[in-house]
Parts: sequence; C-alpha cells; structure tokens
Amino acid sequence: MNGLLVDINFCTGCHSCEVACKNEHDLPLDNYGIKISKVGPFKIEQQDWVFNYVPSLTKECDLCHERVERGEKPSCVLHCLGQALEYGPVEDLVKRMEEIGSSAQIMIP
Repeated sequence: MNGLLVDINFCTGCHSCEVACKNEHDLPLDNYGIKISKVGPFKIEQQDWVFNYVPSLTKECDLCHERVERGEKPSCVLHCLGQALEYGPVEDLVKRMEEIGSSAQIMIP
C-alpha cells in the first residue's frame, strides 16, 4: 500500500499541489484532491506570530494512479515547491517519518 508523507515544516502554503492536482484530474472549481489548510496564528514571541500549512487528501485523491503506473510521481509531489511531500510504500514512509519527527504525517486516500 502506498501513501504520502507530509512534512509540515516545509509546506509554505503555496498551493502548487492543489493546482497540480486540479490540472491533472480536471477537477471543477470547488473540488480538490489535496487541499491546503492554514492553521494558526500561533504566538512565538511578544510580537512574532507563525502559521502552519497542512496539506490534506480528499476523497478525490487516487494518488495519481495513472501517473504512478507509468513510473511517475503523483502530480502534487512533483510540483511541491517546498519538497514537503514524499510518495511511496507506507512501510518506507513510516521509517522516514521516524527520521523527521513530529512534523510529519502519513496520508492514505
């Protein structure tokens, strides 16, 4: 079984994954295969605030089954500017998640 690993420390909230997915699957305006959520703000110092951006898979996601069958990466992974997304077998992603730590999560559609 394959899935996606997301490291939220590297997600910039650029929405490239959303756009790539919509283009790949020709999704209508209000449908997404992957959706970025903005979490925060969180106060880190007296006048400094931070947001986290968290990509989440939706029911529309098929991990780009056709692309993967051709030996290509899912469109969201290919176009992630922050290189926050990794694709592969869940067993490998679990090992990678242990290396990264608590900022990572595994998603399976």
